[in-house]
This record gives sequence, structure tokens and C-alpha cells, in this order.
Amino acid sequence: MMTKIRKVYMGVPVPSWPKAGFDINIDIQKLENILADIQLKSGLEVEFVGGDVVRISSDVEKLKEKIGDADGILAFNLSSGVGALFRGIVDFGVPTILFSQPYSGHDWSAVAGMVKKGKRVDVLATSDYNEILSRIRLIDVIRRLKETKIIYIRNGGVNTDYAARVKEKYGVEIISVDHNRLVDLYNSTDLKAAEEDAERWITNALKMVEPSRDEIIKSSRMYLAIKKLLEEESTSAITINCLGLFLQGALPAYPCLAFSRLNDEGLTGVCEADLDSTLTQLIVGYIAKKPGFVSDPVIDTATNTVIHAHCVAATRMDGPTNEPAPYIVRSHLEDDKGASLQVLMRVGQKVTVAKLVGLNTMLISTGEIIASPDVDRGCRTKITTKVPNARKVLDNWSGGVHRVIFYGDWVEDLTNLGKLLSYDVVFEG
Repeated sequence: MMTKIRKVYMGVPVPSWPKAGFDINIDIQKLENILADIQLKSGLEVEFVGGDVVRISSDVEKLKEKIGDADGILAFNLSSGVGALFRGIVDFGVPTILFSQPYSGHDWSAVAGMVKKGKRVDVLATSDYNEILSRIRLIDVIRRLKETKIIYIRNGGVNTDYAARVKEKYGVEIISVDHNRLVDLYNSTDLKAAEEDAERWITNALKMVEPSRDEIIKSSRMYLAIKKLLEEESTSAITINCLGLFLQGALPAYPCLAFSRLNDEGLTGVCEADLDSTLTQLIVGYIAKKPGFVSDPVIDTATNTVIHAHCVAATRMDGPTNEPAPYIVRSHLEDDKGASLQVLMRVGQKVTVAKLVGLNTMLISTGEIIASPDVDRGCRTKITTKVPNARKVLDNWSGGVHRVIFYGDWVEDLTNLGKLLSYDVVFEG
């Protein structure tokens, strides 16, 4: 799908800024050439449409009728005095970027207040037109979210009110699937294909500890079953109440290896039917083009560190086209059954830690991996991250246990995306 950005040029009929008698058509032609160049450089499936000139209030009404299926609006204030026009455009509810080049006017000054009121708007006040590309990428993320479905497998299905609110705010559809459908797909898997997938895990591992080859094959059958389910539902994301269903005997294998494989492939697999973490992994994953590592954090104030541990981890934390990290095949920690990975993540790597809670708050922090502990406690994959103040992290903790870790620093992008999706950013610690 193409990300569609509507261009809008604003200027009052008789400008005073940038100077008396200014002809806005001079800037419009310059900007048309700049945007054509940006479109070529973006590397995205993006299309700039429109090019509407808005000078009086009736032009705003005409634009509203033509806005159609635009994913975002890129508006330029080419003269002073267009504040009322811009507010009318923002009220369309379409994610809107104001590009305010120097000396174009003072309308940038109203945007912070709009954001505080929950309007889906951001502003670039800069002479560097290439900064437009950073916001186009965020609008592309919003478009991708609107095209995403999450398969949710848990007894009782998803809360329909919650699913409706997710759909309204983020565009993501959540569909409930009965676990028996997944079991049927598991039972119908091609055994030879499962054996080949299992052999990949075994051959590429540093070593195997607890699981037998048969256990790995069962995990590979679960991967093939989930992959088939994703294909049938034309989606790329799934979260399962894996602990509960496996302990009830309702699943023939843990999906830990399956989720690792999916995340390595650029898809999204999240354990424990955790929709907050699934949405977080989708949002940041679409920005970073990298998988997330959902963790159970352990805080150590004595060393100013947070240890993140879980039994599901991607090996390609740099993204699906990059080299995998080394790993050891282990059992699932809580019951010493099934198969999971102990991934040895990269020491020295800066990470972003995030979690969307309650749909309206994004918790964010950063850290650096200083160790990948090999300790027979806690979940199989573990990283120790150095943080500025572990005591503050502890004292300010909220939003449940899980956090999602991504390689790289994505704080600025997540903060700017929050303005366009109307969520608050809270910095933990």
C-alpha cells in the first residue's frame, strides 16, 4: 500500500510576513521541487497528492471535501496570519505536520497548545527541508498500523470494548481465534518441513541443553501452524496465552521458538496474550524495522542496573536482513518443558525500553547492555542494562511488569509519533 500525503500551502491574500506584497507562488514552486526530491529519497511507498492553496476560510471547507483517504497532511505556512486556517485543517483529525520555514510567520507558536489538547499535529520549525522525511516516516507507521490485524488466542477472547478503542485510536484490528483452530493446524503440519525447520535450530545453536530433538520438532510444528494461521488471516501479528494454555494441556507445544522465528522474519509474535506489549512491538517495530524483546525486568539498585529476562527472544535484533546473535537451545524456565532460546545479545548496545499502557501513555527509557548473564535463575534470555538511576526507576514504576526492548535509540521518534497519535510520553527513571 502507498502512504498518501496531502500537500497544503497556506497564505493570506495580503501578506505582511515574510514581507509586504509577497507572492506565495514563488515558495510553492520551490517546495514542489523539494518534495519531489524527498519522495525519491524516502525509500518508502509514499505519494504526495494535492498541492491545495488555502487562503480564506472557504478554502478550508473545500479541502475537507477533497481530503479523502489521505494518511497525513503536510501544511506550509507561507505567510503570517494563517492560524485560523491551520486550526480548521487540524480539526479534520488527520495526522498533520506544519512545516514553518524561517520568516514564514508565527503560526508554529500555537502547535504545542494543540498537542496538549489532544490534536493530532506536530510542527517542524527549521530551514532543513530534509527533516520532512522524518515525519513522513511516522505517517507511514500510522498507515501500517491501520492495515494491521492482531490474532489473539486466549480463552474467552478479547474484550470487545477494548478492541474497539484500539481500532478507533490506532487503526489496529484485534481478532479472537479459538486455540483449537491452532491445534488443528498443528496436527496437519508437514512433518518433513517441521524436521527441516528443527534442524536449522539445532545446527545453528551453540549447544542444546535440556530439549530433545523431538521437542524441537514439536516447536517447529507450532511455528508452521502459526505461520499458516497468519496466512489464513492475512496478518503478521499474533499473541497467545501460551503459559495458561500449555499448562492446561490445551496446546501441544510452547510457541517460544515459533515467536523467535517470526520475529526474526519481520513478523510479530508476543507471548502471554499481552496486547499492550504487542501494540508496543508493532509501533516501535514499524519505526525501527527491528523486533522487540518482551521482558520481565529485575531491578538492582546496588549496581544501577535493570536486568531484562524472558524465554522468547529474536536472534536478529538488528532486523531480519542482519546477522543473527548466537544462541543456546534451552527448555522453558517455569516448568523445564518445551523449548526456548537463550540468546546472547550484544554487549555495548544502546537500547530503548518501551511499553504502551492504557492506550494513552507510552512509557520510555533507555539503557546500555553491559552483560548477557548466564545464570540458572530467571528466564532463559537475559540482558543487564546500565541505567542512570535504578532507584528512580523503582520508585516511579507503573504499567505492570512487561517492557519491550529494542536495539537503538528511538526516543525522539516515539515522542514525535505521540503527537500524531495523541498518546502521552512518560520517561521512566
